Amino acid sequence: MSSLLDTLSSASNGMASQSKRIRVVSENVANVDTPGYRRKLISFEKAISGDAGTADAATKISLDKTELKEVFDPAHPMANEAGYMEMSNVNLAVEIADARQAQRSYEANLSIFDQARRMYGGVLDLLRR
Repeated sequence: MSSLLDTLSSASNGMASQSKRIRVVSENVANVDTPGYRRKLISFEKAISGDAGTADAATKISLDKTELKEVFDPAHPMANEAGYMEMSNVNLAVEIADARQAQRSYEANLSIFDQARRMYGGVLDLLRR
C-alpha cells in the first residue's frame, strides 16, 4: 500500500513542479517586450528523501545569462547615449515549446495520479469484502 501512496506523492510533486514551470513561462511571455527583462529559467533536480526513498523534483529559478538584444531607438527614455536600448532576451517560440512540454508533463502526471488513485480505491474495496 505504501508504494501506491508513494506513487500518488510523486505524481503530485510532478504536477506541482510543472505548474511552477508554466508560471515561469507565462511570466517570460508577459515580459517579452519589457526592456531589460532577462528570461527566467527553471531547473529540476532530483532530491531523494531519506526515510521513504521517494524522489521529489526540487525546482530552482535562475536568470538566463544570454545577451540582451540591442535596438536602436534614440527617442526611447531608456536609450543610452548612442541611442541603443536593451530589450528582453525572451524568444517567444522557445517559450511556447516550453509551455507545451510542461502541459504534457503535467497531464502525464495527472494520468498517473488518477490511475494510482483508482488502484488504491480498488484495494480498499477488496479489503472491505
